[in-house]
Amino acid sequence: MSRYARQQAVPELGAAGQARLRAASVLVVGAGGLAAPVLQYLAGAGVGHLRLVDPDRVDESNLHRQTLFRAGDLGRPKAAAAAAALDGLNPDCRIEPVTAALGPGNAAALAAGTDLVLDCADSFAASYILSDHCHANGLPLVSASVVRTEGYAGGFCGGAPSLRAVFPDLPHRLGSCAEDGVLGPVVGVVGSLQAQMALAGLAGLAPTPLGRIASYDGLAHRFGGFSFAGAPEPAWRPRFLDPAEIAPGDFVVDLRAPAEGPLVRDGARRHAAQEFGPGGPCPAPGQRAVLCCRSGQRSWSAAERLAAAWDGEITLVALGDPTGETACDT
Repeated sequence: MSRYARQQAVPELGAAGQARLRAASVLVVGAGGLAAPVLQYLAGAGVGHLRLVDPDRVDESNLHRQTLFRAGDLGRPKAAAAAAALDGLNPDCRIEPVTAALGPGNAAALAAGTDLVLDCADSFAASYILSDHCHANGLPLVSASVVRTEGYAGGFCGGAPSLRAVFPDLPHRLGSCAEDGVLGPVVGVVGSLQAQMALAGLAGLAPTPLGRIASYDGLAHRFGGFSFAGAPEPAWRPRFLDPAEIAPGDFVVDLRAPAEGPLVRDGARRHAAQEFGPGGPCPAPGQRAVLCCRSGQRSWSAAERLAAAWDGEITLVALGDPTGETACDT
């Protein structure tokens, strides 16, 4: 037990908290910049099982912030490269790498048997898919996001309000590290906050991190935060759908430009999100609207406009990049 002596000396943790960490199983979605400190601190602390999910391969542009990887890892699946690094850190921690993209169709299977979910993907669709699953199943979720020089980590679900309760509406513009850039140390700070929230929740430390958001501004060198315990769940909750769940009778709209890829299926319509609303395209009575785009952002925007003119069921599909790679993975 000398490996964990220093953290067990913290009275709030002690031997009982260490035993809870050893017995814990965690789903970590994303093996990029946020996951680098998260995985190292959780494995180092003696968490018993980490299921690590990421579809991507290590790219040279990742190395300034995704500090688990080395130049020799270029081209390797991120999940496998991260698992190899963690095996050398703590053989007591069982790492289960999964090279796959998270989606509505596999979220339940990937989260099965885990005690907590960590959203390190910094993906609009992944965050809401995970939040919907965790909220429905009483599973705690610690989600984080970073763009440019700012970011946050928060504890959702598991008896606390969901991500949708805090972020019920789509921002006018959603940034990404691929488009807006990101500073590696800021990602490291926010990932460390996320790791601390996860360890506190797994070890049963008080107060609980659930129902709280911690933020960091890397330019102002300032931390912030607030409690959202008791925040109401929104009445309008457009859910994400797996492409395989699209039915023959659905009103299917592909919001991507023709250059982004072929129509999602035969018979689908191609429209821009701005075309929806009063007087715009509309499903027939009884049809389900299925709005498809790459990341889910345009689908959400079109859904908001359609919901103002039509009261039927509206679902969203995030098709991903046609190359199979995600946009950034922080």
